[in-house]
Amino acid sequence: MLGATLLASPESWSRQPELNRLMMDLKDYQKATDSETLLVKDESYWGLIRTFFSPQTKFVNLENGYFSPQPQSTLNTFTHEASALNDLNSYYMRNRQNDTMAAAKKALSAFSGLPEDEFTICRNTTEALDTIIHGYPWKPGDEVILSHQDYGSMQAAFKQEARRRGIKLNYIELPLNPGSDLEIIDVYEAAITPKTKMMLVTHLINLTGQILPAKALTEMAHSHGVEVMLDSAHSFAHIEFNTKELGVDYMGTSLHKWLCCPLGLGLMYIRKDHIEKVWPLFGDNDRETDDIRKFEHWGTRPVSAIATIPEAIKFHNSIGGKLKKERLSYLKEAWLKTASQIGNKFASNTPKDHHRSCAIANFAIDGIKPNDLAKVLMEEHNIFTVAINSPEVNGVRVTPHLYTSMDEIQQLSKAIDQLCS
Repeated sequence: MLGATLLASPESWSRQPELNRLMMDLKDYQKATDSETLLVKDESYWGLIRTFFSPQTKFVNLENGYFSPQPQSTLNTFTHEASALNDLNSYYMRNRQNDTMAAAKKALSAFSGLPEDEFTICRNTTEALDTIIHGYPWKPGDEVILSHQDYGSMQAAFKQEARRRGIKLNYIELPLNPGSDLEIIDVYEAAITPKTKMMLVTHLINLTGQILPAKALTEMAHSHGVEVMLDSAHSFAHIEFNTKELGVDYMGTSLHKWLCCPLGLGLMYIRKDHIEKVWPLFGDNDRETDDIRKFEHWGTRPVSAIATIPEAIKFHNSIGGKLKKERLSYLKEAWLKTASQIGNKFASNTPKDHHRSCAIANFAIDGIKPNDLAKVLMEEHNIFTVAINSPEVNGVRVTPHLYTSMDEIQQLSKAIDQLCS
């Protein structure tokens, strides 16, 4: 009775009736439009989407790659659950926590195509993949293939295991603008030796936005008896794919990126036949060694954030994965195509082919260092981006989102034009 009294229904939340009507407007708009191709370019439709986010107007935010803002419908769920948690305290945790986790896992399973007994909710991609890296039964001399374009935290974890366990890291050089999938596959395959145990593949590279052919790379690796770890931080809910169909052995992602959940939510996937051999980071006496739930023993969890996962998936599905991907690609290509015609001072670090990137792109301007370029864009043009400085990529990363307007994209194009003059 206590829970029913204090845990108010979603309909009573601030703005929720308005948001429900907006959701219906989106469905009606989609039904009335002849094709997704037309909808991708329809600024009136995306203006409706923008009302869910209510972005600030102090500057143009083109750095959504760090994490994505929550749409208001998800934020309402989060604030409601956080308030209930604060009010009910331990009662909430002891009577609602397990149901919240079960509902979130059920929704994620339906969304991702992953069986519930092969994944667990965690806090981010780094925690997911580092848990596997540090829990893997390495032997001295085992070899791992990775790239300097892989995320720094994963490289750091493997380097620690190299010092600790005596494994060997073999770095490959990824082409920035590959001519074919085979060109990428050949680079990885050439690095495989009889001692190679694992290959780290970043599905969508955070530095440049390049999308790697994860399924083809996995099939190649498996033909040599090599396991594949997929970093899906930027691909999950950004581009369309079924994790299970990719065939990877391990995968980690951050739900606070393109699924638009609150900060501090991630997912770790381990194929069923690998679970037993991977040690959890925290000790667990309640589960069998082949039970994925042995990884869920990580202390007190942010349950009010976990409760938002079904709502975040609902919002994503209301737009549709395909339409979302095509809109993000459209925004990226709108500024990148214009900028590429400016002159020789402009250079793109992102593949040209449509299917090799989505929202994220990286560019450089001759004579301007990345940090200086990002600073000028913010201070003189009121556009927020992020400088990228790495062994293989130097430039500024631009990441629009669903709420980004074409007017904002044009502001970026105009700024680049002026900087190249």
